[in-house]
Amino acid sequence: MAETMQTRTIPSSGEKLPVVGLGTWQTFDVGEDAAARAPLGEVLRTLFDNGGKVIDSSPMYGRSEGVVGDLLTAMQAHARAFVATKVWTSGKAQGEAQMRESMRRLQHRPIDLMQIHNLLDWRTHLATLRAWKAEGLVRHLGITHYSPSAHGELEAVMRAEPLDFVQLNYALDDRAAERRLLPLARERGMAVLVNMPFGGGGLLRRLSARPLPDFAQEIGCASWAQLCLKFLLGHPAVTCVIPGTRRPQHMADNARAGFGPVPDAAMRERMAALVG
Repeated sequence: MAETMQTRTIPSSGEKLPVVGLGTWQTFDVGEDAAARAPLGEVLRTLFDNGGKVIDSSPMYGRSEGVVGDLLTAMQAHARAFVATKVWTSGKAQGEAQMRESMRRLQHRPIDLMQIHNLLDWRTHLATLRAWKAEGLVRHLGITHYSPSAHGELEAVMRAEPLDFVQLNYALDDRAAERRLLPLARERGMAVLVNMPFGGGGLLRRLSARPLPDFAQEIGCASWAQLCLKFLLGHPAVTCVIPGTRRPQHMADNARAGFGPVPDAAMRERMAALVG
């Protein structure tokens, strides 16, 4: 039997998601130039070829939504993708208009996951999203943030509202989510997308000057990127990690973290000790 990327179940729907996906902040914000878009098409192809499918974007990410939509259409790959984006504005009418524009740019309907970006006007948008989910315009709904300073507000919304997903920051050197948010997501039956899985990029730069520890081989890690992602996937609440890249070789490297064993609690402590 061929080796396949691991999957984890979305609690609210029972759908299985591959555990390594793709973020598009900055990396997919390019113009119409075919030369600029070509490597991004290869990034998507590499994601799919390795069994991944989650692609996360936002209207906050410049032209990223349109680039993703155009590339998926050119590749005839919409059926292979789980497309997540966000609403990032205030007001009911403004939110509806922005989400419809995202659908147009992404050329993907229904949207697999629509999230309230950084909790902006979340009460208004959550009411809209529940109605849209009932109408079949979106398949899952959720909330997001990227800063530990917002974890208290994330926690309050997670406790108060039924949600399909929460997206949050979590990395080997940024473990605040482990205290309350990840256990709460499991308790409340919410899937978790992890943004900033490399600590915003600084983590890999610091680690890359050092040799991989010998124990990395025990969990099939051939790079620091794989080790950092495997650490996150070792937490049972994490559904999918979404590192961003514009380089196909980095996408291939990241995707390999979704194969083979994940670290147990003891191994994760050894990994965490690498950053103090």
